[in-house]
Amino acid sequence: MLGACRRPTRRQETTMGPNVTLRSLETAVPGTELRQSEVRDALLAQPDLSRLGKRLISTSFDASGIERRYSALSEWHGTADGEDPVFFEAGTGRFLHPPTGARNEVYEREASALYTQVAAAALDAAEGLQAADVTHVITVSCTGFFAPGPDYRIVRALGLDPAVQRYHLGFMGCYAAMPALRQAQTICRAEPDAVVLVATVELCTLHVRTSNDPDTIVGSSLFADGAAAAIVTGKELPSTTPLLQLDHFETVLTPVGEEAMAWRIGDHGFEMVLGTYVPHIIDEHITGALVPLLAHEPALTELPYRKIEHWAIHPGGRSILDKVEAKLELTEAQLVPARETLRDFGNMSSATVMFVLQRILRSQTTGRRERVCAMAFGPGLTVETALLTAIGAPES
Repeated sequence: MLGACRRPTRRQETTMGPNVTLRSLETAVPGTELRQSEVRDALLAQPDLSRLGKRLISTSFDASGIERRYSALSEWHGTADGEDPVFFEAGTGRFLHPPTGARNEVYEREASALYTQVAAAALDAAEGLQAADVTHVITVSCTGFFAPGPDYRIVRALGLDPAVQRYHLGFMGCYAAMPALRQAQTICRAEPDAVVLVATVELCTLHVRTSNDPDTIVGSSLFADGAAAAIVTGKELPSTTPLLQLDHFETVLTPVGEEAMAWRIGDHGFEMVLGTYVPHIIDEHITGALVPLLAHEPALTELPYRKIEHWAIHPGGRSILDKVEAKLELTEAQLVPARETLRDFGNMSSATVMFVLQRILRSQTTGRRERVCAMAFGPGLTVETALLTAIGAPES
């Protein structure tokens, strides 16, 4: 158990505002599909690998639980005539080592397109709302930087009111979508007419590189590109589609793990530290991390974890999902949305848990209300949790 869990204070319990609902959730991926076996073989063919490095690549990729991922880099399948490759020579199979600036140039171009695409889709899917209703924009990313940033690009591209309030959560890592949704909830409880657009885009494959370092190899076997966006509001509006009520959020830092998961900027891209001990840290401290969240509703603390119908677990890797399922004694079916997301898309950092939530929403039974416990893990080691309610579409 985690020793220093923070229980909800009286202030937290008595300042609850109106119900805040996620009214649409859309996802997107860039156009280049990468089969996991193809990426593995490309890395194995690099001339600077040691025998141990090759063995680690084979083990990490084959045990990842991933079949395909997506990348913003079209160079995997060759470049246009007359263009020199920057990241990968498809003809020779050689990985190149572009500097961080070159990687970030691609990020600015490709991330901007994905942000506007997925944000527009979320706005189109939000019944009863339009661009003029949006009052706040929250963007999330840890795989690149530019200014004016993605929040600005969304306002301009979607024709939002130029007075829209904008926030960007940068470089928080895989758990960042959760504090973004929490901030949206806070805004909507404080301002009953608020409509918040939350968008996250991660282009992790811009930072893939060859190495004999075990942490780098594990990251190369897992990380992918993806985007998600949601519309959040406390307004009472009719809906013909499933909704997600945002009930409670909590944050816990585990007492160990600061060096086990980290994200730093290097001269040749961002450098992920993803230690093999991370699943063990989660295994040891996950139940303690749930204590402050479930304390918001004491009746839930008396039940087995599997009695909460849905679990939206950030699939940081297959071993993490295995640990969560075993430690919490969940059913295999409760981990299906997370495992299928990992299988079909890989680990897209902060966007990934949104893909998992989307799968849960799409499977929601008409007319039913079911609880969802969401968890995401990131640098620190930080555990972000949320208690939500999936609301099925009304019965006709």
